[in-house]
Amino acid sequence: MTDTTTISGAPREHSPEFSLAKSALRGLREDLFRGVLAYRPLPRAGTDGPWARQFPDGTRKHLGLLPHAVVLVLAALTLFVGATSYGAIDEGPFALVAGLMASVPVALTLIRPVLAWWLSLLVAPVLVWATSDGLYPWSGGSLLGHTVVMMVVAARTRPRTAAWMWSLSTLYALLSAVLFGGIDGGIAVPMAVLSGLGVGIVALVQVNRATRREVVQERTVTAVERDKRTLLEERTNIARELHDVVAHHMSVVAIQAEAAPYRVENPPPELEQAFVTIRENAVAALTELRRVLGVVRAEDYEAPDAPQPTLADLDKLLENVRDAGLTATKTLTGAARELPPGVELSAYRIVQEALSNTLRHAPGSQAAVEVSYVLGGLGLRIVNGPCTGLVKPSPGAGHGITGMRERVSMLGGEMTAGETADGGYEVTVFIPVGAATTPEPEEQA
Repeated sequence: MTDTTTISGAPREHSPEFSLAKSALRGLREDLFRGVLAYRPLPRAGTDGPWARQFPDGTRKHLGLLPHAVVLVLAALTLFVGATSYGAIDEGPFALVAGLMASVPVALTLIRPVLAWWLSLLVAPVLVWATSDGLYPWSGGSLLGHTVVMMVVAARTRPRTAAWMWSLSTLYALLSAVLFGGIDGGIAVPMAVLSGLGVGIVALVQVNRATRREVVQERTVTAVERDKRTLLEERTNIARELHDVVAHHMSVVAIQAEAAPYRVENPPPELEQAFVTIRENAVAALTELRRVLGVVRAEDYEAPDAPQPTLADLDKLLENVRDAGLTATKTLTGAARELPPGVELSAYRIVQEALSNTLRHAPGSQAAVEVSYVLGGLGLRIVNGPCTGLVKPSPGAGHGITGMRERVSMLGGEMTAGETADGGYEVTVFIPVGAATTPEPEEQA
């Protein structure tokens, strides 16, 4: 397929090879020509890894400068090799200049990596001409220095940049070898192989680290989204249950308001009108409640026929878990009293979820449920022992704890959950409840 050009300003179509070459040259321009003088200091290394925790705190804070120290040590080594490659040791100033020309680009990688590579490449032919070590197209100093520069820059940039650096360095070496005396007698090929291995290993390590960081980020985002979804699902369940509770009581209010006038002989018109108003407001509130909270109902959700459970149903719940193989006991402290419907329902659901978690995660253990009626509210404590059964515990995602915390938070309470000293688990909840009022006895017709 060849390039084609249409008339009247139509776009030109190019072959895939041309597009690939164009993309590669664009990458070369972006990686090695743009921002050559850009200031890019080498960041400090992380000190929260497992290897860093083995050092004392006073030493650990300085470990972040370890990569900088390694680069400077390599620069000093390059300085020594470059100086000794000059030939006569007694020619100190000239040997020092040769060593600096090879080592300065290594140190420059700490702040300007791309400029360091260009400088190392430019001084390579100068060092070959100035030194008398018999190596070409790389002298001893540039042989070490340029390899170190490419590896350090490869560790700080993308793999594409490392590939371009190695390719251009190899191209220079092959062309220079022909000019200096032929490829067979030089070190162009060994240098290309060794530097290619070094740069390739560094690039692979960088790709592996980048991939691991992306995986960790994706897992973190997934976990956060899963927690949000679980929280929304739990709130939806709570809204459904509270909708059923409130709707039941509002229906009772409407029915009692309608029947109240018939329970009083010859009620005054004002009383009849008051009950009519109460019933109309109850029906309107019930209609509005169904309209607003109806959006949280799933299509397959069916409202329960019986009223929502309360703390009075805990004995039946304990019987069910005993039938499932869990030894459970209940302790009641304080004077039992009727609590608001939302508190009763949430308390029952918290105990139910805690016992379900015990069945899943600690089969064969024993569970104790404590219900405390105190002056300021309601206290719950559900504790179970370690797993002692033959059945393996089921893994969980923590959704049950999330649901319990959401219920407690909705009621303005406090909750703690965690492992006990003997390997069991304990859930402690306190739900504040206002002072109870004693209902007045109903008038008999």
